[in-house]
Amino acid sequence: MKTFHEILKDLRIEKNISQKQLSSNIGISTSHYQSYEYGKTKPTIDNLIKFCLYFNVSADYLLGLSDVRERR
Repeated sequence: MKTFHEILKDLRIEKNISQKQLSSNIGISTSHYQSYEYGKTKPTIDNLIKFCLYFNVSADYLLGLSDVRERR
């Protein structure tokens, strides 16, 4: 199963946006976002929620715990 940083990168690429665009859209710095995507750090709960809302996916999906993408 994929890890958080792999799933995050896949979702960003699927949406066809840059790291800079995504970080701006959710209100964090680009370097902060890159640390997530490169697997250097884990997101806070607040940022995890922002990613889930932005990509319309469940936290379980984003964390690699489920194959079900949709939020309920």
